[in-house]
Amino acid sequence: MQTQQVQLGDERNAAAYIREQHTSQLQDAVARYLPALYKRAYRCVGDPHDAEDAVQDALLAAYKHLDQFKGTARMTTWLTTIVTNSALMQLRRRPRRPHISLDEQFLEDQDYSMSDRVADVRPGPESECIRSQSRRHLMRLMKGLSPAERRAIQLFVLDGLTLKEVSDFLGVSQGTVKSNLFRARSKLKRMMRRV
Repeated sequence: MQTQQVQLGDERNAAAYIREQHTSQLQDAVARYLPALYKRAYRCVGDPHDAEDAVQDALLAAYKHLDQFKGTARMTTWLTTIVTNSALMQLRRRPRRPHISLDEQFLEDQDYSMSDRVADVRPGPESECIRSQSRRHLMRLMKGLSPAERRAIQLFVLDGLTLKEVSDFLGVSQGTVKSNLFRARSKLKRMMRRV
């Protein structure tokens, strides 16, 4: 029985010695590599406060579970793994999508809010209707132009091609395209005044 107590005491002393040795290694690793551990956490979470929380949680967990350190890897490798896992836990705790008030100012030095930034800038139904009617009216008036003038206006104004692109497409010089555009615009202005 006494031999069992001696063995039990020796095991406790050995465990205490190992714990003391691991605590010393942990303190040394933290003292030397804390900035690197913080950078690792920051790269994962992208927020300085969350990174600090992740490192703090990781160091606390490492100290609590120091008996699980087997010594097969370096203490810094073990700590880096714990910090990475802690940072990933921080990310999991975050809401999936950040909640931003639409009335909140977008940037401190600017006078517009998020609702101004995300406002729909596309034309409304009334504008679309007017544009559609104007286009139909223009297409009717274009019937009074010569085929060369009509093609030049169609490609340059309605399709948005450059002078060179229209010239290449039609196989004529840029000067010819310019003169067809000038004549077409002049005729269209006259026709619009009559309406």
